[in-house]
Amino acid sequence: MLLGEVDLPAGTWFPEHEHPVHQLVWSARGVVGVKAGDAGWVLPPTRALWIPAGVQHRTGALGRAALRGIYADPALSPVSWPEPRMVAVRPLLRELLEYLTGDSVAPAARVRAEAVAFDLLEPLDVVPIVVPSPSDPRARDVETAVLTNPADPRSLAEFGRDVGAAERTLARIFVRECRMPFGTWRTQVRLRASLPLLAQGSPLEGVAHRVGYSSASAFVAAFRRAVGVTPGAYFAG
Repeated sequence: MLLGEVDLPAGTWFPEHEHPVHQLVWSARGVVGVKAGDAGWVLPPTRALWIPAGVQHRTGALGRAALRGIYADPALSPVSWPEPRMVAVRPLLRELLEYLTGDSVAPAARVRAEAVAFDLLEPLDVVPIVVPSPSDPRARDVETAVLTNPADPRSLAEFGRDVGAAERTLARIFVRECRMPFGTWRTQVRLRASLPLLAQGSPLEGVAHRVGYSSASAFVAAFRRAVGVTPGAYFAG
């Protein structure tokens, strides 16, 4: 493993890139986001994301963050997940990652610590939140409105009247270009918008209302259906 450390101001994003080695994205302090294609993850210090070599991605800070880049040679790594995987960062793994960041670790001690760190990579059964972007200009106008205000209550018919398209036309566009119905797409937008708020510890009821749900229970149910776990389990310590 090779490790890098950088402090990122809030809102800083690296351009899309890839690595010839595997990467574990983790923030020792603050919250970071990762986007790979249409999929996205939000990572407080209790979570990290394994990114296989060759996967195009962007990493950024949702608040001021102490980003750690942990890299592993595919030829030497005992972990070979073919897709990005979220992992739990429990106290022991956190201490090991902080230890390995230090420059004074002797080579033999580093090898032993790295072996333990690999053993502690615990994948979580979490479905990434995917928000494809349509190309049709009318659908793009709808996208802009929903991204600006995920709680916007307008129906697809109401959006259609505002952008100059029939409801059925917009419905077909979202299925064709986003590969999902509009209702599913809007749910993904709302859940993605909730992640930074949840990661920063905002109250569940307030988060639910801010992203368009009438109650915390309705929001939790939608989150669990889409992601596979509750918001509490997603960000558990």
